[in-house]
Amino acid sequence: MIEKIKVYGKQKANGKVHISGAKNAALPLLAAALLSSDGMRLKNVPPLTDVTTMLALLENLGITYQVFKDSHYANSIKLKTDALENFTAPYEIVKKMRASALVLGPLLSRLGRCRVSLPGGCAIGVRPIDLHLKGMEALGATIELRDGYVHASAPEGLRGAEFTFPIVTVTGTENVVMAAVLANGTTVLKNAAREPEVVDLANCLNKMGANISGHGTETVVIHGVTSLRSTEHTVVPDRIEAGTYAIAAGITNGRIDLLGGDFRKLLPSFLDKMELAGLSFSSIDNGLRVESSGKILPIDVDTEPFPGYPTDLQAQCMAMLCLADGKSNIRENIWENRFMHVAELMRMGADISVAGTHAQVRGVKHLTAAPVMATDLRASFSLILAALAADGDTVIDRVYHLDRGYCCVKEKFADCGIAIERIK
Repeated sequence: MIEKIKVYGKQKANGKVHISGAKNAALPLLAAALLSSDGMRLKNVPPLTDVTTMLALLENLGITYQVFKDSHYANSIKLKTDALENFTAPYEIVKKMRASALVLGPLLSRLGRCRVSLPGGCAIGVRPIDLHLKGMEALGATIELRDGYVHASAPEGLRGAEFTFPIVTVTGTENVVMAAVLANGTTVLKNAAREPEVVDLANCLNKMGANISGHGTETVVIHGVTSLRSTEHTVVPDRIEAGTYAIAAGITNGRIDLLGGDFRKLLPSFLDKMELAGLSFSSIDNGLRVESSGKILPIDVDTEPFPGYPTDLQAQCMAMLCLADGKSNIRENIWENRFMHVAELMRMGADISVAGTHAQVRGVKHLTAAPVMATDLRASFSLILAALAADGDTVIDRVYHLDRGYCCVKEKFADCGIAIERIK
């Protein structure tokens, strides 16, 4: 398996990037197909290993599918869902990806029972699914944890209820929303996640015949219906990919046109911070142009749920701030173990100190190539960004993380005049 990337230093990005569909939207949308026996067709699905893992899980449950290549960066997937027979999501598949837990709500809602392995994925924190389970219990499910599996049952069906999430959880909100759409009565979810991917899921479910309102706000109301129908839905653009390539323009003193969506609406806090850091943004047809001012300015960043600064763009931002003219502060408020990329950036000459959830980044004049190792999905791209601006050529190991959330990186960089190479 090819697990390394060689990045040639001191490159400048100048070109355009076609932003793919959002992984974090595609995965819950694929899980939502379980809610109907009539099937579904999803468009703008990114060709990623996490999508392949979710499809393998659905296939294990009895779903069949066809993949159609619409472009180099996007697929359409047609799902046939009438023969849902299995109610077990096995450890062998679920261990590869935490988002596998998203089948819990749909299986419980449609079949009245499920057996789902406790999930795996990136090692950026505990990320328990206890809030998912508490939400299911509020809807009348019986939950038991046994032998590494969640055993959930609702033989008489789920019933509407009011539930308040003690903290904002994106996948928890999505899971409970999917469980509630076929419940008997009305469900009110408070302190719900407001992320665009949650909104995209609710919009798709409504097209299938669900009755959901308030998505995109802190209070989501779901009036249960008896069944859902087939639909065709286009996955929302990946705001995290767009933000990542925007940072690529900043750290290389370049210019990139981000094509494929209204990124001002998808990344409000991120764009505000990047403008303070010296990037400029202008609207273009079907996208946004990002351009460096030639100087990276220090900023303070606090990660927060949407519409705040995304935790999934924290590592990439840190890489850029390593070259800022001054001292920056980053506070990670979402995951408790998301500074593992710091040690790798320091191997390249970065000056960073960490105290708990706070990182202080003191800008240096230059970074230097060094062998480094990716520790999780977003950290893998932060090392690529740092390497693009470094003196010398950098080899990044364990980049299988990258393929979970970024497709066609080599090709997309080539469209910006940047060369990276996959090596063994």
